[in-house]
Amino acid sequence: MKKYLSFFLALSASVILVSCTGRNAEIVDLPRAATPASIKKAVDDLLAGDAADESVLFESLMVLKHGKVIYEDWYGDAAPDKPHAMYSVSKSFTATAVGMAADAGLLKVTDKLVDFFPDKLPAEVSDNLKAVTIYDLLTMNCGQETEARFRGSDDWVAAFLAHPFTKEPGTWYCYNSLGTYMLSAIVQKLTGEKVLDYLTPRLFEPLHIEIPEWEESPQGINAGGWGLQLKTEDMAKFGQLFLQNGVWNGKQLVSKAWVEEASKYQVPSVPAGTRPDEIEKKGLTPQNCTFLLGYGYQMWRCPDNAYRADGARGQYIIIVPDSDAVIAVTANSSNLQAEQDLIYKYLFPALAALE
Repeated sequence: MKKYLSFFLALSASVILVSCTGRNAEIVDLPRAATPASIKKAVDDLLAGDAADESVLFESLMVLKHGKVIYEDWYGDAAPDKPHAMYSVSKSFTATAVGMAADAGLLKVTDKLVDFFPDKLPAEVSDNLKAVTIYDLLTMNCGQETEARFRGSDDWVAAFLAHPFTKEPGTWYCYNSLGTYMLSAIVQKLTGEKVLDYLTPRLFEPLHIEIPEWEESPQGINAGGWGLQLKTEDMAKFGQLFLQNGVWNGKQLVSKAWVEEASKYQVPSVPAGTRPDEIEKKGLTPQNCTFLLGYGYQMWRCPDNAYRADGARGQYIIIVPDSDAVIAVTANSSNLQAEQDLIYKYLFPALAALE
């Protein structure tokens, strides 16, 4: 009788877990915990603000505290098992591949860009181009005054190298997605593998992330700066990995030193599509524009010592070390600052107040 009772209780618990998580319990990797009332209220307030602002549209939200999911939900057509376009969140994954290659001794951030592609260089190589390093690519400071154009080009690497480098590297922040593509191309050149394939055994498999799709160039190089597709829980795992200084299940996947360098303030920054000399004219300040809080290695700094992977239309992986928390968001928003402001206003203080 006890045997059958034990089986019944175990089966009941499984059913309860499936009903609570909304998915097959066997594929849940991150542990779950009850949602605190304060977090429920914070999310309700955040969504009320979302509803009042047509420029903000959340599609999913997952909140972690102390490594456990304490809130998760999907809205509209979004679903737990449905990958979402990451846009520039892809950049943080490419930078992590660079970090892993650096940890393996394959490259240094001081390595010069021209040394990797001597056969792709323009006829005249400027002093500024000669000076560009991997560090300059990681921090969006390669010296191109405007973002390189490449659509329609037969060779994206050659198109980037041919674009004028009018500024001294390290002195001019210009958000440059093709610069991140160059990081992807460097990793592929050194390893013989696309970034997706390089990351598969080193990141995706250890985190139990189903191998995602990632757009490629005509040359068969992952786009690097965009084109990755992930589920919300995949995003949360990546954030938790960084919160844990690169450790997952007791294994160091990426070095603590790289996590610290990637996430800290490296250079002053401006919003994508904005020039540094336009900030004052546009009336932007760190108080009204968090894109001015600084940039790391393909990561943005946030208020309260937090940092984030950031993608168009409001895709965010926000790591909040001071609260031991991670926030993963997918969205279809036209005003990224408004979306961030809702998160900072409601979720940040609620997470800080939790034990």
